[in-house]
Formats: sequence, structure tokens, C-alpha cells
Amino acid sequence: MANGTFRIPKAINETIDSYAPGSVSRENLLSTYEMMLKDSIDIPMFIGGKEIRTNDIRDCNPPHDHKTKIGQFHYGDKEHVTAAIDSALDAHEGWSSLPWNERAAVFLRAADMVSGIYRSTINAATMLAQSKTVQQAEIDAACEFADFLRFNANFMQEIYENQPESLDGLWNRMEYRSLEGFVVAITPFNFTAIAGNLPASAALMGNVVVWKPANSQIYSAWVIMDIFRKAGLPDGVINMVYTDGPDFGEVVFKHPNFAGLHFTGSTSVFKHLWKEIGNNIDLYKSYPRIVGETGGKDFILAHCSARPEEIATGMSRGAFEFQGQKCSAASRAYIPASLWPEVKKILIQQVSSFKTGSPGDPSNFITAVIDERAFDKITGYIDDVQKSDDANIIQGGTYDKSKGYFISPTIIQAKDPHYRTMSEEIFGPVLTVYVYQDKDWDATLNLVNTTSEYALTGAIFCKDRHVINQATHALRFAAGNFYINDKPTGAVVGQQPFGGARGSGTNDKAGSILNLLRWVSPRTIKETLVPPTDYKYPHMG
Repeated sequence: MANGTFRIPKAINETIDSYAPGSVSRENLLSTYEMMLKDSIDIPMFIGGKEIRTNDIRDCNPPHDHKTKIGQFHYGDKEHVTAAIDSALDAHEGWSSLPWNERAAVFLRAADMVSGIYRSTINAATMLAQSKTVQQAEIDAACEFADFLRFNANFMQEIYENQPESLDGLWNRMEYRSLEGFVVAITPFNFTAIAGNLPASAALMGNVVVWKPANSQIYSAWVIMDIFRKAGLPDGVINMVYTDGPDFGEVVFKHPNFAGLHFTGSTSVFKHLWKEIGNNIDLYKSYPRIVGETGGKDFILAHCSARPEEIATGMSRGAFEFQGQKCSAASRAYIPASLWPEVKKILIQQVSSFKTGSPGDPSNFITAVIDERAFDKITGYIDDVQKSDDANIIQGGTYDKSKGYFISPTIIQAKDPHYRTMSEEIFGPVLTVYVYQDKDWDATLNLVNTTSEYALTGAIFCKDRHVINQATHALRFAAGNFYINDKPTGAVVGQQPFGGARGSGTNDKAGSILNLLRWVSPRTIKETLVPPTDYKYPHMG
């Protein structure tokens, strides 16, 4: 029993290490990377606290060196999913009844492990599994993940402190219960922090979770699970399984105790899962919570008052960091004709100077895309441009998958603002530019707002405050995260809560109190301190 009113340590964003040449942190990270590259680990599933191995063994290979094996994981089936659900439900009573400060302590300890003794390990795993550069891995795996864990604990306390008023003779209370049943977390390859946060945020609020990470991220997901276990997470609270999507869905979405879905991935998959849940609604004890962050076709819109060098840098960083494999990556840009010659010159100078190769070399800005399927999809768009009269490649356009899945940063200039690379999600190092006439600013605002089904992130570059105000209003539904004079990527937990609407998800804002509210079911408790003893009211006298 908790005999005290406890305060969670105030969350402060983790400082990003620069890994400067000659620094101890740089030496530690690169030596850890090389050690893990030469090693090969065996990765089981984790169900009810037990390591589960099968005869279906699959390899882990770095995208930038796909012939090298760094590990293997044990693939499961429907029986393993059922076992994970059973383990989660067995753990529900004990975990949901645990005092909130004890649950917080597990994840606060995990945060210190992520940012401390496990920092090099989780960063190196992310560099190997997802081909992130030193900078991108540090921002993601160490800093953002630790931020999620710490800030969520603060948000939990804030939620619990939100209590109703009590009049004379009454004591009103609000209890924030866990959901009744189990939560499903389906996580993407591109962010280790997201992979850890989706199951952890639901678990923090007293829920139990069945977690299915992306196959291409299992290597770094294993590090996350190892941290959770060593931080003291009780057996069965988070169960991690690797199975085919249809087999997984067949079990979890037809179970009467399915209580919620926490998802990050493609829009098409999310829509399919939502339909499955809807079709099975009569099976469930409660209406499930559905939280999803999906695709994006994120924009940069420049006004003629903006500075060309700022626009170009926002484009090069926003479009090509992590090979454009961010939901928030700039994928379409609208540049006024008066600025385009200078913007184009600076942009091509910057992009052509990018070094490409293994993340083990810190001087590289670009590495490989995640796998062969992504490589083939992205290069298919590039090949189509080569045949089109409506667009042309002005930078890049080459690719090679003989050693790793490398695609050169590619810039397309489209004559048609509705050309497919201006409207379809590519999820790779491809940026399409449309040059508009300065006088068509108002029409271009509407074009930006209506071209894509998505509404995740967007950025405007402008110096005129009247125009900034106009664009902020005109594009209010076009992006859940809106940036003024900055690239549309790099949201920070606690500073820029992340999420979009339209085809980009439910906009439940990871990294804020809003997301955690989805994982509780409030109960109002009214206690009458001195109950009446006569049914008569005063007016009846």
C-alpha cells in the first residue's frame, strides 16, 4: 500500500550527445557497433517472462550489408499469440492493482538504463537493424525513448491528480482504471523509440500488452525487451511475439478480451485492422480503444519572402535524414519561381555533398533503406519518372542493392502538381518539387491542402507575419504538426506532441497526456459522508 503522496522526478529532455571526434562516447559507440556487427545473437519471443524458441528461425541482416548475419529470431504462430494473450490476462490483476508509483518506478529505471548503461547498445542495435546514422540513432533510440518513458510517468501523475469537486457532505473521486482486457501494440521498423513507447505507454497505465514488432526491427526490439525485464517489469505484462500479420490478427482481434490497439504503420494496414475490429465488435466485452499514427505526404511550402538558404537546408535535412523513412519526412515542396533558381543551386550543392555508406562511418549522412521490398518500391517511382513527360530528375536517381539497399538522394521536379510523387507516400529518399508562380500564392495554399489524403506534418518558410498567419489558418487541417521556418521533422517529446489526422491517424499525440488518456477507463466514485435517514425532502413539510 502507498502511504504517501509521491512526486515523479520532473522530466527533462535527454541531452543529445554530439559524439565528437576523440570523445569517449564516440569510441564506446563505435566499438559496440563493431562488436555487435561481428557477433550473432539468438532472439527468442518473450511470453509470460519465458524465452520461447521455435524451429522457424529467420535471420537478422543489416540493410547496408544484407549478406552479413547479426542474429536470428524465432518465428511463432497462432498458438504463441494465444499463449501471449493468456499470459497477459494472468498478469492483469496483479499489475493493474499495483500502486501507480511502483509501475512508474519500472519505467523510470528503464529510462535511466536507456540513457545510461545501455546507451551504446541500443544505439548500435538501431544503427545495425535500421541503418540509422550515429546522429539519427542517438536522437531516436537513446534520447526520444528515454524522454517517452520519463515524460509519460509525469503525465500519468498529472492524470491521477485531476479530481472532481466535492460539496458539503460529499467526497467525489475519480479513479483511472486500466482497460478491461489486453492491449495490442503493433510497431514499425523506423523508430526504436516508437517501438518501445507503444507497449510501454499502455502498460504504464496498468494495462497488459501483446506486442508485435516489425520483423525488420526485431534486433533492436530485443534490446528494449531486455531493458524492460532488467528494469523489473513483471512477467506477462508485456509479451513480445513474431508472427505473420494475418495469423496474429486472426487471434487477437477475435478475442473477447481485446481492449485496445496501439498502432504505428501504414494507412492501408490501419484501415484494414479498423475494419476487422468493427466486424468483430459483437465479440468484445468493451468497445476497444483504437489509436494509430499512420502515413504522411509531408510538405514544405515556401513564400517569396523567405530566405533561399533556409528553404534549401530545410528541404535537404527534412527530406533525406534517415533516407526519408520518417512518417514526418518532407516529400513534396512548393517553391516560388522567383526563389527557385537560388534554392535549387543551394539544394543540389548540399545533397550532392552527402556521403553515403555504412552507419559505422560517422561521416556518412545517408545509409541504406530498410529492406529489398522498400528498395524495389522506391526505385519503381524513380524508374517511372525516367519515362514521364510530367516530371524529371534533377539530382540523384541512381541505386544499387548488390551489397546494401542504397538509393541516392533523389530530387524530382514535377510539371504537374498532382503528379504521383507529389501525392503518393513513397517513404524513401525522394523529394518532389513543384515550382509555382509567385502571384499564385493563394491557389498554392489550396493546392497544398487538397493534394494529399494525409495530414501529418508540414512546414512553411516565410518572413511576412500576415502571410504566416494566413497560411497557419489555411493549412490548419493539413498537418497535425505544423512548423514555421523549420523542417517538418524532429518532434521532441513534451515539446511537440506528435500525430496527425485525415489519412495520417487518430491524432492522439504521442509524447503528451492526450495519448495516455486513451489507455485508462475512468470510474467516478461518490461517497456520502452522512447518509440521510428519512426519504422526505424539505418541501414536503
